[in-house]
Amino acid sequence: MYRETRCTTCSNGSRSKQPLIHQSTLPVSHDANHFSRSQSDATANNTYFLRKRKYSVVKFGYHVAIPLARSTPGGNTDGSSPGTSSSPGTPHVIALVGLPARGKTYISKKLSRYLNWIGINTRVFNLGEYRRKMVPQYVSHELFNPSNEDGIKLREQVCQDAAVDVVKWFQNEEGEVAVFDATNTTRKRRQYLYEFFVEKHGCNLFFVESVCDKEDIIENNIKEVKTTSPDYMACNEAEVLNDFKARIKHYQEQYETLDEALEPDISFLKIFNAGEKVLVHKHVGHIQSRIVYYLMNVHIKKRTIYLVRHGESEFNVQGRIGGDSDLSENGIEFARQLALFVNALQKPKMKVWTSWMARAIQTTKYINGVQERWKALNEIDSGACDGMTYAEIQEKFPEDFKERDWDKFSYRYHRGESYEDLIARLEPVIMELERQETVFVVAHQAVIRCLLGYYLETSEEELPWLDVPLHTVVKLEPVAYGCKVQHIRFPVGCVSTYRQKPETPGQLEGKYVENTPVVEALRHSPIKDIDSLMLKLEIREHTTIKPEDTAVKNGC
Repeated sequence: MYRETRCTTCSNGSRSKQPLIHQSTLPVSHDANHFSRSQSDATANNTYFLRKRKYSVVKFGYHVAIPLARSTPGGNTDGSSPGTSSSPGTPHVIALVGLPARGKTYISKKLSRYLNWIGINTRVFNLGEYRRKMVPQYVSHELFNPSNEDGIKLREQVCQDAAVDVVKWFQNEEGEVAVFDATNTTRKRRQYLYEFFVEKHGCNLFFVESVCDKEDIIENNIKEVKTTSPDYMACNEAEVLNDFKARIKHYQEQYETLDEALEPDISFLKIFNAGEKVLVHKHVGHIQSRIVYYLMNVHIKKRTIYLVRHGESEFNVQGRIGGDSDLSENGIEFARQLALFVNALQKPKMKVWTSWMARAIQTTKYINGVQERWKALNEIDSGACDGMTYAEIQEKFPEDFKERDWDKFSYRYHRGESYEDLIARLEPVIMELERQETVFVVAHQAVIRCLLGYYLETSEEELPWLDVPLHTVVKLEPVAYGCKVQHIRFPVGCVSTYRQKPETPGQLEGKYVENTPVVEALRHSPIKDIDSLMLKLEIREHTTIKPEDTAVKNGC
């Protein structure tokens, strides 16, 4: 059940004294003080930004979908069987299934990242972390021996504690999807989860099993991920591999794969050998459908994504946003150097993607090989502000300029787009990126911010303010618990188009007031070969891993 509500500030649902129609997915209040308090609340409560995604704009006001009831314990409000409700108000539990070293945590993290990116409040509950909190000192694989009674009791307690935390999170923090990252290899364990989440608490439960029998994939997973586990900090690599393989054998002794004949009431997805084949059974509703579609496109093999803005354009030099201008002289030189770099990578399966905008196409002019053009990669549509400087926007539309600073993610340019719109437009790009091994993407500032937001799990508050400098390639290598990142700066001067989030919304720094963007010193001299270029590249490398992910998470 849903009810509609509309803004009552004025007849058409917009601010009465605004020169532009402010179309932003915000709570139904336009009072400036209310907005300020909400912004303050957002700092203390990250769910503020996810809540706003539930508000959708219509032509004459706000349509707000508000669930009036959730499924009750033991059944659903719509009369359907437990665990099969398609109501948006019903929380979902996605429980992983599979032996260790099958990519479960990798899948969990990617799924959580994707769902949060599209605005579905998602959190991973990893049972390995719960176990380590209860027993910080790991001894050996015997903890997982099915004949070890103490080990069994420990793992059962861990499962129960995590399940209780999931329900509390649903109730207290507006959680929508909980990813239950564990092995869950027995029907007894899965039956417990069904009884607890579905029959007792009225949640939707969907299992995702990763099945892999290819030794090369398994070995790579063990070597790449498990050797950094805190369980093995004092062990050498040989000891780690031996102990971990023994742990896998313990799980194999009691492993019972998902089977629709033996477990007819449960919904599940089985992924075979890192995506070679998938099997879906009884998935229900919009969220599970999106999860299935996403996981059908994901593989756990190594891949590299290169992201780069187009070369400096004439509009960049003039401090103007949007438009479809050509490259400046510096931009043309960057295009030449970029071609040296890309052509030297010698990646036979590498694909080069660009937008349809002139400055992006010109940036890839000298790159060898087939290129693909994506309209979805075009820069954010700045609508009525297209081709204007920040100073001109501030002068002509001061209230809109201020409100965009308040909430840059949700603010929509008149006849244009918001960052939220841009994420929806880029979802097919993400799906296709997940299917590839090596892709070089040449796009635009807002587009790359959204793509980085996906790979680096950037919050909606921070995403629109990411610094994406010109003439800098960002190399991404996704791993199970984060992303390895390299920033590769080319020796070509350019303007700085980055505007930091101001302390006072609507305030402009000097360079924008005077319409004179800061120009970095021209450092380039003609470079005609890759060896000369490599000597002058500035490379900065780091790995993005959230604090809770610093330890490798082995399932219980």
